[in-house]
Amino acid sequence: METVVRINNALNSFAWGNVGLSLLLGTGLLCTLITGLFQITHLRHWFKNTFGIIKGKGRIINDAGALSQWRAFCMALCATIGTGNIAGVSTAICLGGPGAVFWMWVAAFLGMMVKYSECVLGIYYRRRNTEGAWSGGPMYYLEDGLGSIKHCKKLGKVLGIAFCIFTVFASFGIGNMGQINKITLNVASAFLAEADLGTLWGIPRVDWGIGIVLMITAGAIIMGGFRRVAKVSEKLMPVISIVYIAGCLLVIARNITGVPEVFSSIFRFALGPEALKGGAAGTAVQLAIGTIKQGCKRGVFSNEAGLGSSVMVHSTSCSREPVHQGMWGIAEVFIDTIVICSMTALVVLDSGYIDLTTGLAKEGINDATLVAQAFGKYYGKPGEWFVVIAITMVAFTTVIGWSYYGAKTTEYLLGVAAARVYRVIFLLLVVFGAVMESNLAWDISDTFNGLMMIPNLIGLVVMTPLLIRLTRNYIDRRIKGKETEPLLSYDPDIQKEAIKAINKGAD
Repeated sequence: METVVRINNALNSFAWGNVGLSLLLGTGLLCTLITGLFQITHLRHWFKNTFGIIKGKGRIINDAGALSQWRAFCMALCATIGTGNIAGVSTAICLGGPGAVFWMWVAAFLGMMVKYSECVLGIYYRRRNTEGAWSGGPMYYLEDGLGSIKHCKKLGKVLGIAFCIFTVFASFGIGNMGQINKITLNVASAFLAEADLGTLWGIPRVDWGIGIVLMITAGAIIMGGFRRVAKVSEKLMPVISIVYIAGCLLVIARNITGVPEVFSSIFRFALGPEALKGGAAGTAVQLAIGTIKQGCKRGVFSNEAGLGSSVMVHSTSCSREPVHQGMWGIAEVFIDTIVICSMTALVVLDSGYIDLTTGLAKEGINDATLVAQAFGKYYGKPGEWFVVIAITMVAFTTVIGWSYYGAKTTEYLLGVAAARVYRVIFLLLVVFGAVMESNLAWDISDTFNGLMMIPNLIGLVVMTPLLIRLTRNYIDRRIKGKETEPLLSYDPDIQKEAIKAINKGAD
């Protein structure tokens, strides 16, 4: 067991340490530069073609094997918005100080173009499976994109398989048992603390009961296939997001005069003299690096840019334009980190539980319960219950979303029939998540989560010339109005089909 722990710690340090985060941020910077800072220079365009079409053509399905653009976006958000948006942000602030929020924004800014690039390649290299539905993701653009380069055919296939294996294991842990365990602990402590139903095999019956209820609920959704998952996501995600943002605004409004000082502390601790001070957190350099690392890491945990996960959902969109779907990727990171994570950060920093002079959490503050304490300060027990319910909902939607990721990677490895078996195993593990206590299982899952990133980022870096061509082609046609042949798919047949659909008025 000690050997397993050492190996896992070494891999985790690589995947989520300086090497992994540097690769991620470097790829984000590269994707931002090669697209001409698309997220800024074409801000009005991507905003108009994502949020601006939600009530219009964004809901239209013009392809029998696809989801509407809006539904695919909601399904991707379901898996992306999770406990990292709430508990993860408070952890980053407690460990890295207010300055961590600034670096979380930096990671999100660069992550927008990483997610954009993933979605662009996902649409360009997607194909239909045996059931007629679209299948896309890093495994396909690694195999057919990276694999098309001279002497890289085997490498592309190997990296694609590695990505799938890492994703399957991550889906069982971070995407399932870790989230379920968080739900069980929160619900049991908040609402069932007085319930003494005894134990079964040394485990509280309350935990067993919660696990079984969650398994049945998840099963009713997951076993209905990706369309039912998408339909539920479309209903749940907007409501959860709006209600949580509204709740945060109500808390912030109770101490609105403190908001300017909050923003001042964020920039002061990220860039000013305080960012270079030593003290309780260690040397000056260690403190500065810790602030940057916590902000960037939590930003990645939150929006998953670089992991290559949500591109598997974006690839099911009925959009024929790779760059158009890439813009939905930008919108996903914007909502997840710039909006929701920022709301959590403002609530935490404006609560009085973080000393904005020193940047340290006040004595007795626990990062795991900090957000609930901030809500409870103004709204008592109902405020704390609100946070528990919010964490429960976002954690559950994460489980639903990750079930799809695991199923798609299993489909790539073993076929469509194996994906059905995967869903059954995934549901059985929901109960284990509710009753297990081992932290090692979550640590190993976290490592697999990070290892997904490595092959995906390699693929993005190698295919930057293609990303440049696809982006320029779209800008020339859709923004500058030039008569240029569209670049829509690596497959000639899919290319012809997509051009014909676009000529008929479909996007």
